[in-house]
Amino acid sequence: MTEPQPFLGHYTDLVAFRSEHFNPIGLAESARVKLVLVYLEPGQSIPAHEPSVDMALVVIEGEGTLVSGEREEPIQAGSIGFVPAGMKRGVKATTRLIALHAVSPPPTAQDHAQVAAQLNPS
Repeated sequence: MTEPQPFLGHYTDLVAFRSEHFNPIGLAESARVKLVLVYLEPGQSIPAHEPSVDMALVVIEGEGTLVSGEREEPIQAGSIGFVPAGMKRGVKATTRLIALHAVSPPPTAQDHAQVAAQLNPS
């Protein structure tokens, strides 16, 4: 990993939706935490998965659903969520949705293998 760098920016300068699937934009990372802006179009989702990292989520714009364990809770601009490591999690957008995710520690490729498999089935 490269040396961690400070980050200061505004999410509107980074807007980047994709038509094929959600778009994660990495903002900053250290050995202890990773910050990611996530952009989802209506109907897109971050497929439910069970990574070995804690996740905090703040919805900046839009509406959707947060999957947390066996629960599905509505989220909207201003909603704050936390899902501990090892618990099933995912996000489904009902409108254009922008959220800030903080994950600790930073996830590995293995943590997101379930997501990759669901987005790119063989």
